[in-house]
Amino acid sequence: MAQQESRTAVIAALIGNLCIAVTKGVAAAISGSSAMLSEAVHSLVDTGNEVLLLYGQHRSAKPPDAVHPYGYGRELYFWSFVVALLIFALGAGVSLYEGVIHILEPEPITKAWINFTVFGLSFLFEAVSWWFGWKSFNANRAGLGFWADFRASKDPTSFMVLFEDSAALVGIVIAAAATALSLWFKAPWIDGAGSILIGILLAVVAVLLARESKALLIGERASPDLSQAIKAIASAEPAVTRVISVTTSQLAPDQVIATIGIDIEDHLRVPEVEALIERLEAKIHAEHQEVYRIFIRPEAERSAKF
Repeated sequence: MAQQESRTAVIAALIGNLCIAVTKGVAAAISGSSAMLSEAVHSLVDTGNEVLLLYGQHRSAKPPDAVHPYGYGRELYFWSFVVALLIFALGAGVSLYEGVIHILEPEPITKAWINFTVFGLSFLFEAVSWWFGWKSFNANRAGLGFWADFRASKDPTSFMVLFEDSAALVGIVIAAAATALSLWFKAPWIDGAGSILIGILLAVVAVLLARESKALLIGERASPDLSQAIKAIASAEPAVTRVISVTTSQLAPDQVIATIGIDIEDHLRVPEVEALIERLEAKIHAEHQEVYRIFIRPEAERSAKF
């Protein structure tokens, strides 16, 4: 259900950003607004980003094969990291460049009513897309605060769409304010300053998204609650004297590898140990279907770690 929410949010964002990019681009060409041009670039970059996120979701669903025995789950994390880099390089970079150019060589805004009409429509479209992003993010929340849920999320598509749309809404407000101030004070350079502010905003968002995507890409652990749940299941087995370690790694939003070190009763014979391992694997997978691969290793007791 959460995965479907994420996909719906990405598709909604793609459609919205494509329509907005076209309307902003036409308005920028007619009016000569650099802030509007920056917003058009921002929306165009966001449209391409949604395509990459959809591609990542598609690739991550591929089943395991001989070359990738654990599947392709981390492709989603790879493409999410690429999206964060594109937001920084294209979204923020172009906005900063346009802002500097229009401060050094300011151009008066013409037909400003077109800009404000586009700002209003764009804000409406982005708000609808933001709602889908927020719904998707909520479906993946762990019941913590917003920032803690963002850091704990294992599905980058959910928070990427939300952050992109949030930045877009704030960017529209900045662009509208810059345009209004530029007209009010008859100072075209203010429009360029608006582009710079939008560029800084996108750079901050890109850094946050890149940091979270990188952590998932290189192998972040699963939720500590999942490790404790696995420990509880293993500890409930009479033949297990102690759970020594539970190590997890997130392969995809719905795929986790778990390695469990257990100390077992010394009198167990090999067939009994095999039966114990099979029971534990079945119980863990039945209660936590996201545990994609389970490795259970009998070992000598030592300091437990989780």
